[in-house]
Amino acid sequence: MMYYMVSDMKADATKGIKPLRQKALPADIRRALKQARKKRGWSQRDLARHLGIAQRHVSGIESGKIVPRYDTLLELVRMLDHDLIMVPRALVPVVQSLVRDFVKDQSGEGVEHPLYAADGDEDTTQEPRDEV
Repeated sequence: MMYYMVSDMKADATKGIKPLRQKALPADIRRALKQARKKRGWSQRDLARHLGIAQRHVSGIESGKIVPRYDTLLELVRMLDHDLIMVPRALVPVVQSLVRDFVKDQSGEGVEHPLYAADGDEDTTQEPRDEV
């Protein structure tokens, strides 16, 4: 029979496991949160009041000193009229391109644009034809 000391078992159990908790939100996410807050014309104090948290907590999240819990991050993002979505990694460039195009076309707000169109499909006045 083999006997393990408890400390040896803990070392074996955690060997090769990376911690899941990040040290800070990625800089691009923090930057986007700050821009969305400023676009609404809110100070950190205003956002904190809407979320029911302290202003220093918002400051810590934006500066990277605090990593919010998922539910706090989700509520913060939604309060800024955004959302978190899961996208297959292979589709990230496509989604980023769609978002860039959407932001670029903001000057034409209220005008409906198709998300995509095949080359030469600009004229949508024709009725669709069934292919045989």
